[in-house]
This record gives sequence, C-alpha cells and structure tokens, in this order.
Amino acid sequence: MRTVELDDELASLLEQEKPLDQAAREALVMELFRRGKLSTGKACALLSLDRVAFARRASELGIPYFLMTKEDWEAEKATIDAWLRS
Repeated sequence: MRTVELDDELASLLEQEKPLDQAAREALVMELFRRGKLSTGKACALLSLDRVAFARRASELGIPYFLMTKEDWEAEKATIDAWLRS
C-alpha cells in the first residue's frame, strides 16, 4: 500500500461523486485503461465491477470501451458477413 498526497482543491474535485479513495482509484484505473496499460479484465478486477458496469462507467467518462483500429473493425465485419451468409 502506498500513500499519495493531494491538495485540498484536487481532493474536493475528486470526491464530488464518491469517497476520495474510491474516486482516486477509479480515476487512476480508468486513465491506465484509456492509455492501453490495463486490460478490461484487470481494470474490472481493480474496480470490483463486472464488464457491463465497467463499460457503462467508461462510457460515462468518455473513455472508449472497444479500442479497435479501422482494420480490426473491417476484419470483424468480414467475419460477421461470412457468418450471416452461411
């Protein structure tokens, strides 16, 4: 366990929605997920959320849940199209 010092202004901003420790943990986990440093599963575990709740919260924060390139989307579409034709 580590301790981080925050000034009162930042702490007040963080704890507007939930207790400071929870808000700070969520902010850190969500930012690491947004940067691609955490997988969805690991982020869910760290926040004690199921995948649906995590996806909703990420969406509320403007963080994309599905991080796919154009090529990834095209490959997925091709797979679905082939499945629909079969």
